[in-house]
Amino acid sequence: MAEKKLAELEYQSGFGNHFSSEAIAGALPRDQNSPLVCPYGLYAEQISGTSFTSPRKLNQRSWLYRIKPSVTHEPFKPRVPAHKKLVSEFDASNSRTNPTQLRWRPEEIPDSPTDFVDGLYTICGAGSSFLRHGFAIHMYTANKGMKDSAFCNADGDFLLVPHAGRLWIETECGRLLVSPGEIAVIPQGFRFSIDLPDGKSRGYVAEIYGAHFQLPDLGPIGANGLAAPRDFLAPTAWFEEGLRPDYTIVQKFGGELFTAKQDFSPFNVVAWHGNYVPYKYDLHKFCPYNTVLVDHGDPSVNTVLTAPTDKPGVALLDFVIFPPRWLVAEHTFRPPYYHRNCMSEFMGLIYGAYEAKADGFLPGGASLHSCMTPHGPDTTTYEATIARVNAMAPSKITGTMAFMFESALVPRVCHWALESPFLDHDYYQCWIGLKSHFSRICLNETNVESTEQKRGASE
Repeated sequence: MAEKKLAELEYQSGFGNHFSSEAIAGALPRDQNSPLVCPYGLYAEQISGTSFTSPRKLNQRSWLYRIKPSVTHEPFKPRVPAHKKLVSEFDASNSRTNPTQLRWRPEEIPDSPTDFVDGLYTICGAGSSFLRHGFAIHMYTANKGMKDSAFCNADGDFLLVPHAGRLWIETECGRLLVSPGEIAVIPQGFRFSIDLPDGKSRGYVAEIYGAHFQLPDLGPIGANGLAAPRDFLAPTAWFEEGLRPDYTIVQKFGGELFTAKQDFSPFNVVAWHGNYVPYKYDLHKFCPYNTVLVDHGDPSVNTVLTAPTDKPGVALLDFVIFPPRWLVAEHTFRPPYYHRNCMSEFMGLIYGAYEAKADGFLPGGASLHSCMTPHGPDTTTYEATIARVNAMAPSKITGTMAFMFESALVPRVCHWALESPFLDHDYYQCWIGLKSHFSRICLNETNVESTEQKRGASE
């Protein structure tokens, strides 16, 4: 794919905005959504991501003005061969509970031709797309673009996190170029196709049912910080026209794949307006907050996007990152503290090394720490940190980008993920070396310093 074509993309800025975009001037109706005859003979079609009667502040929908409506296709049929590693309803037939700390090495990108759809597989999840409540976490490995086909997820929203290789994503609202270190969100129901400018790609996908991602409230932080709304980018209208014989729509519905044939590209939208739209975000633009005196802040302060539940402060799924940042806290163990959590945490590493795992947690790999399963820094990290007790100058974490999908629901892990050759069966060993430093003579840094101050005062 020509680099010039990639560089020509233009975006619209803002999170949750009501956008308007037209590839041909005058293609958007000016006074109403569905006129008797649309400009240029286009068809008006609405796509709704929420119920019609959702409160205005929550309502998400867009109007698309297209050359042919999306309804113009043959009946859906089960895809042959079936994809047997996608799950949208988690139960004992397809997944198991497992409280053990789990970690996977990066899966190899296959040599045989594999596009995004065939390379997508579920790791874990909870709930049900049928009941409109839950989530799934997938990974993908691909080495070719989707040719004459588009994917549509009727089950939920996709949050794409590429680790290796850029994604060229064509959607009904326009095109997105997403590089490692960026993310893209494709809302439920949008048709999209993924090409691979770099030939191969590997990454992570979070899927949520019955909810949409939103920016977290900032609380005491105030009006600014974390992910800024203006840094989220939506596509501009772009369209394809003409005959495309045997074009295939692949629909994910209830975790199963169906296909339907049509003779035109689904990306025939000449103009559109609304607030239900695919978008991308550059994680390097995140403005992190951190403690400036003592102790280690909760990871929730690094939340980029959240999908809430009906219970205040409890997330169906949070997307949290651990970007480059300064560590300055005094008298403080600066890596993440040891903890057990009522939330379940799935972690991935886009590049670099993660501060709490000196060994074994690799870019493109993943880990899962489920509800109330203890976890924290490995032995090497702990010992190296406390060895610097008398040299705790401010330091900067650089060259890294880790992330976490965190949910209040307890995940079930798919059979193939537990039987994967990339599962690290020795993961638990990273903590076995932790030894007792207990002493009845307390000589931590704070007490040593306090003792020296008392001596100075008495003299």
